[in-house]
Amino acid sequence: MSTEITWSCKNFHQLDNEELYQALKLRSKVFVVEQDCVYEDLDDMDQQAYHLVGYQDGRLLCYARLFEPGIKYPAASIGRVISSNEVRGKGYGKLLMLEAIRSCSNLWPDTAVSISAQQHLENFYQSIGFETVSEPYMEDGIPHIEMCKSANAE
Repeated sequence: MSTEITWSCKNFHQLDNEELYQALKLRSKVFVVEQDCVYEDLDDMDQQAYHLVGYQDGRLLCYARLFEPGIKYPAASIGRVISSNEVRGKGYGKLLMLEAIRSCSNLWPDTAVSISAQQHLENFYQSIGFETVSEPYMEDGIPHIEMCKSANAE
């Protein structure tokens, strides 16, 4: 298996049927089945998002959804962050988040990035420059926190 990831960031209308299907399949597998969380993943927000995908050897391993400032938060935002279970714990999540931050910076220069993070991942997100900016809250039955990375944070 190659260690190279091929990244692509497209708006909804640029995705072809196969790309959209693979992204939705991975989201369902992780968020609904693995996390045993019944929630409405198809939330009518995909059409406003950029979709960051990471492929390796033809398989979708990483995915995140990016929003311009003002849609989810005053800042740009990253959500639906996923790495496939076959690569989890091997650094792919960090590669995905760094690419997502880079993509947000390219799309919307000089803007902060906000996320709604599962609380148990707070240390992970802090390790890549995010700061906790809210008290814990429940989202789909899972404790979350709002976190933000300023535009000039490394």
